[in-house]
Amino acid sequence: MDRTYWRTVSLVTLWQVSASICYYTVFAATPFFRDEFGLSRFEVGIVVTTLTLGYAVFLLPVGALTDRFGERRTLSLGLVGLSAGMLLVAGAPTYALLLAAVFLLGSVYSTAMPGTNKAVYDSIAPGRQNMAMGIKQVGVTGGSGISALLVTGLAGYFFWEVGFLIAAVFGVVVAGGFSILYRGAGGSGTTDSPELRGLANNRPYLLLAVSGLFLGAALFTTTGYTVLYVEESIGASVAFSGVVLAIVQLFGSGGRLLGGWLSDHLPGDPQTRIGGILLVQTVASAVLFLVVARTTTPTNAGVAFAALGFFVLGFTGVYYSCMATLVPAEQMGSATAGCQLALTSGALFAPPAFGYLADTLDYRASWTLLAGICLVAAVLVVAVIRSEPPVGETAMAE
Repeated sequence: MDRTYWRTVSLVTLWQVSASICYYTVFAATPFFRDEFGLSRFEVGIVVTTLTLGYAVFLLPVGALTDRFGERRTLSLGLVGLSAGMLLVAGAPTYALLLAAVFLLGSVYSTAMPGTNKAVYDSIAPGRQNMAMGIKQVGVTGGSGISALLVTGLAGYFFWEVGFLIAAVFGVVVAGGFSILYRGAGGSGTTDSPELRGLANNRPYLLLAVSGLFLGAALFTTTGYTVLYVEESIGASVAFSGVVLAIVQLFGSGGRLLGGWLSDHLPGDPQTRIGGILLVQTVASAVLFLVVARTTTPTNAGVAFAALGFFVLGFTGVYYSCMATLVPAEQMGSATAGCQLALTSGALFAPPAFGYLADTLDYRASWTLLAGICLVAAVLVVAVIRSEPPVGETAMAE
């Protein structure tokens, strides 16, 4: 593969790593929020929901802005905004202000998926796009894993906010380097609103987006409660719980890389083969949620969560590759925003529901809820695979 390919992939992945470190520090810091503000498990879920609400509200307008102005501007400014949001979260003196700060942090993270997906499909030739998507998506799990170690590891030596401060500084540095070095295709320069009308008439795209609602519920709730669950139910230390979350992210990275490679190399119609990979990931996630619910020792929890992470955190690259078989290239920014909105919307209801069940029943009921959610997603993915393919050339032209 040529130098231009690796330059684009490296810069976009580095951006994604830095942005995800900023965003996912909130998930890693849930035990500290609980201690600092005296929160219940349900109130911890509200923190995660508020973070993702900010993300969801701004996804569609940011997707349209990305199509108009290009990913270089939106991604550079977005990372600076994420760094500023980190400082606000770390300095929040009350629970109410913490919620306001995480809402702002989530709103700026809305630049991530529209911008990075547009970079992949605008700048990389067909036949290499799925692997590039898998590598780029490793930036999400990689950044999340780093944030888990950064926040939980340093808290024992300094104070829990120090991880937020380090992530903010790193974000500013990466934003400056990305702005200087990245060369993308640019934007359309038009003031069109998101291409929602065309997408609304695309049945397989709509089915995929709805499946994303349930997949996102499983993904974000897993990352939001892993540390708390391992600490409270398994009885491990916060530091060990942070390592488990990092392992979840590490194996999720492996799942994204393998999913991207398989999407490029398996034979057959792209919509069918990539949808089939997504189906396997979804069903396996449902089974492993039931396994996690029955773990009782730190070792078993680590193994079970590693396997779960491979599938439930490993699906996103394949999810967007599947989307690229359903929409034209000129709608990538808006289509990505719509699918990411669906993923994120799942995190608006699932974490509080998970926390409520853990408060009133037990964690086993909470994990079983996520297993059921994944089975619903699997039914919708089957419908995507069996749908008639869209008319015309899609972003994944072969």
